[in-house]
Amino acid sequence: MAAVEIVQLLRETIGLDPDSIGQPAVERAIQERQAANGLSDARAYSARVLTSKDELQALVESIVVPETWFFRDPGAFDALSAVVRHGALPMAMEPLRLLSVPSSTGEEPYSIAMALLDAGVPSARFQVDAMDVSRVALERAAAAVYGRNSFRGAGTIGREHHFESASGGRRVCERVRRQVRFRHGNLLASPFVPGRDRFDIIFCRNLLIYFDRPTQNRVVDELGALLKPEGLLFVGSSEGGLALSHGYVSAKLPMAFAFRRAPVARSPRPTPARPAAVTPPLRPHPVAPAPVPVPVPPIDAPAHSLDDVRRLANEGHFEEAGRVCDAHLRAVGPSADGFCLLGIVRDALGHADEAEAALRKALYLDPRHEEAVTHLALLVERRGGDAEAKVLWSRARRLAGGDAR
Repeated sequence: MAAVEIVQLLRETIGLDPDSIGQPAVERAIQERQAANGLSDARAYSARVLTSKDELQALVESIVVPETWFFRDPGAFDALSAVVRHGALPMAMEPLRLLSVPSSTGEEPYSIAMALLDAGVPSARFQVDAMDVSRVALERAAAAVYGRNSFRGAGTIGREHHFESASGGRRVCERVRRQVRFRHGNLLASPFVPGRDRFDIIFCRNLLIYFDRPTQNRVVDELGALLKPEGLLFVGSSEGGLALSHGYVSAKLPMAFAFRRAPVARSPRPTPARPAAVTPPLRPHPVAPAPVPVPVPPIDAPAHSLDDVRRLANEGHFEEAGRVCDAHLRAVGPSADGFCLLGIVRDALGHADEAEAALRKALYLDPRHEEAVTHLALLVERRGGDAEAKVLWSRARRLAGGDAR
């Protein structure tokens, strides 16, 4: 009973779904903190956690285990550089604002700053805010000294100029550190003020999959309130379905899992009525020859690729996207990517059964297809299959291999 109360408190304060990291891990952390407090009775420890903010924070620290590194999933940072270099974001007079949440031990927000500096963005033209629930992680981020584990990816190649030698490893140079502001907090009790604090770009990767569905919805709404209308939201590879289900569309940046808000359709302005004019007598005039129709390649021509399907879907042409996707699968043959896209399109059209069948075909062809797993989890959950949905979400988290936060 005591553990149940503590788990509920963790859910309310940091949004943690205990199933996301496993009940045994949560119970082990509770037992360790209970022992550290010298308490033999579980109820006594429960009472302490419920009344002590310091002990609650200590318990959070024992549960939240950072697992990240510099330039993790480098496609996102390549896309960030390209977006800024090519002016894909409208640049206002004020500096570019970016948010990294959870910031963990600092590798991601520092990677963002390095990517922008290497892209030629002057230091005065951007600021990175970084937020995490772990004070211990934030202390390590502020120290900015990292060991070998933080450099396990290939993305740091060519970035050596941003580091200097230090006792215990390598330290991020001061010119990078000053671009990042760290703060303690979480998105369920954000210190940011929606409407006043607005960000051009938000990195929120491998966080949503550790929440239950109501908390996911709440956090995505919070991110939407903090994101500028034309801004970019970067999520983890297995979280794209959540963004799409909340009215976002793909930003079409390769391997970046970046999304924008779907454009709002506007009604055309009525054409003002013109005063009636006197019609002159009709005179014969030459008739222009009928235009010669331009031949259109058949729908199952090889020119139709899955990129065409994505483009049509992003533009809201779901019927046509479905036809092109069907034709592609007939012409090229079955593929996990193809069936996954078909499932997404069928779902957008309201054909849930067809969508589920397509997504299951995608997973038959590739059991590790993260996007298909996530979309299928959303569909199954929507029709009330809570037990299977829980298994699928757990599978998505394992595939993401992300930070257990």
